[in-house]
This record gives sequence, C-alpha cells and structure tokens, in this order.
Amino acid sequence: MSMAFVEPLAAWLQHATVTMALFTDAIAVAVIAVAVLGALWRTVERTWKRNAEADRPGEGPRLRLARSLALGLEFLLAADVMRTAVAPTWTEIGQLAAVATLRTALNFFIQREIDAAERRKGKDPLPGARRTAAKGPGG
Repeated sequence: MSMAFVEPLAAWLQHATVTMALFTDAIAVAVIAVAVLGALWRTVERTWKRNAEADRPGEGPRLRLARSLALGLEFLLAADVMRTAVAPTWTEIGQLAAVATLRTALNFFIQREIDAAERRKGKDPLPGARRTAAKGPGG
C-alpha cells in the first residue's frame, strides 16, 4: 500500500474513533443522569408514600442507582479504551491503567453491594453457587 492511501485512512480512523469515544461518553452521562433522576424520583415518592416501597416487590432506589452506575462506569471505561487505542503514549496508557483500576474497583464494590442486597431478599445472585457450596466435598 502506498502512504498516500494509508495516511488519509489513518486520519479518518482516528477521527471516527475519537467521535465514537465522545458518543460513548455521552451515553454514559445519559445512563447515569437518568439513573440519578429516577433514584431521586423514587426516593421522593417513597418519602411521600411511606409504605409505597413495602407494598411493591422489587429493588429500592439505591440498588437501581448502583446498577446504573456500574453500567455507566463500563461505558466510560470503553470510551477511555477507544481514545487510548488511537495514538497511545506511555502517559495515556498509564492514565488508562489508573482509571481502569479505579473503575474496576468501584464496579467490584457496587456489584458486591448488589449481591449482598439480593441475598438479603432471598435471591441467589449466582444460581447454584450457594447450593454447591452447601453440599461440601463429595456432594
């Protein structure tokens, strides 16, 4: 391939990747914003109607918000990976590693909280996990 063909293609690919990363950031912001507004609405509703949440099955505003935050964090991490994939420098790779570590840790603790809440409600977050562990060695 000649360089005359490769350079415009590389420039287009870089522009498309940066644009997609920006779009992915916007999705993350929208997911988190909708979740925050929904949690606020459900919290206000729950406060006004003291027994509203007790009368309805399902999860509370906090767990819904946690799930949405985890999803938003995944979108943000994807956008960071896209940006770094275009023309990474060692500084950008280091920043991505730090951000990825923090977001992964946040996701881990959010998921742990969700699993604990589901266990309190009597749901098994990993079907079969508790039954297998309860049997012990030799079944």
